Amino acid sequence: MDTTSYLLQSAFPVIWILVPAVGAYLKARRADTPAAKLEIWQRWWGIGAMGIGSLWMTVAFLVFPDVMAEAIGFPRTPFLFEIAFANLGLAIMGFRAASAGTRERLTIGLGAGMFLWGAVVGHVYQWFANGDHAPGNTGGVLVTDILIPAVMIALAVRARRLAPAPTAHLV
Repeated sequence: MDTTSYLLQSAFPVIWILVPAVGAYLKARRADTPAAKLEIWQRWWGIGAMGIGSLWMTVAFLVFPDVMAEAIGFPRTPFLFEIAFANLGLAIMGFRAASAGTRERLTIGLGAGMFLWGAVVGHVYQWFANGDHAPGNTGGVLVTDILIPAVMIALAVRARRLAPAPTAHLV
């Protein structure tokens, strides 16, 4: 594989964070309150980064398993099918985040983090223990696997801090 092809394949996953970030930034510039801006960011991030990005991974692992196996530096095994459906779960959670409340968005971010941060540990292990430098193991996938849940969590925490404090009802 030539250097340009490697770099393109390695960097491709970053599109799932760049497009939602640019879209949210452009859309949020017109919002009039910090809460409205934050809501825009949470929806773009849930749908774009987590939802569409994970749905893309689902389709890629199901429809092109040989390509994906080569991209991650693994042989084709039932593991690829499992990864496809784990990503389908993330996609559903991402789409749900678009209309979810703050607590649910936080939970979605934490759930995604458990899978994706565990995947980062696996990628780094394969990189150093087995020399797996495949573009789907050591490139943009590390960035997206770290940032997608981290940003989802950070946005939910920020939304929680911006929300008005609940008032106590005296009986």
